[in-house]
Amino acid sequence: MKNKYALIGEKLGHSYSPIIHNMIFDKFKINGEYSLIEVPRNNIVEVVKKLRSGKLLGINITIPYKTDIIEYLDEISVEAKEIGAVNTVISKGGKLIGYNTDYYGFKMIITKLKLEIKDKKNFICGAGGSARAVVKCLEDLGGENYLVTRDIEKAKINFKTFKTLNIISYTELKSISEKNLIVNCTPCGMYPNIECSILDIEEKKEYKAGIDLIYNPEKTKFLKGFEIGSNGLLMLVGQAIKAEKIWQEREVSETETLEIYEKMESLIYNK
Repeated sequence: MKNKYALIGEKLGHSYSPIIHNMIFDKFKINGEYSLIEVPRNNIVEVVKKLRSGKLLGINITIPYKTDIIEYLDEISVEAKEIGAVNTVISKGGKLIGYNTDYYGFKMIITKLKLEIKDKKNFICGAGGSARAVVKCLEDLGGENYLVTRDIEKAKINFKTFKTLNIISYTELKSISEKNLIVNCTPCGMYPNIECSILDIEEKKEYKAGIDLIYNPEKTKFLKGFEIGSNGLLMLVGQAIKAEKIWQEREVSETETLEIYEKMESLIYNK
């Protein structure tokens, strides 16, 4: 019998996660199976029961359950606690432990682009679960970070654990100088709304780099115009590989990670 893992969320659509995880299973000859489980609101406890009983050995979590899952866990990792969101859970003999692997996936993009973050002004647009991981990563790298949102009061409550984070409006963003990196953590620009962008062409000239967590389309309207930039595919692959490291208790080299990333790039973008 195969060891079972899954992605849970309210609406999963055409997720690439099963392809990535099953690619990892094939590559490392792991007897695993990865599926999608759409969970209606307030029904997360059914998935927790499957984890406790061993019917599922691990799960990834996406919108809107990255914070909801926490109350059902026995333990959470340091980074997940500081981020305040969990996207990976392992069941160890019925004990549930939560992690945040989005953090590591985003850090892979920073490393790939060779970006300087320390003491630089970095801007994170959007105030959802993914933004929390991005903020934590940039905070750990020593950046001077700004969360840009339409609802400042709500963000002040949700991001209160980040003591050095500046929370500003999109209007305030325009008045700040010496901009380094801007990260789009909003759904603006995601297929099919491909004409949406949080910045216009002229505004992009003020930044050294741009990262869009969206990976479909490959190059969003937001990304066009940045000399240094990346979409979110490497983050998607990187967080999946980190989850597998946790579940399988094995290392995956940088070379192996890039090989899987390039295969996914070829598959999704027909390269």
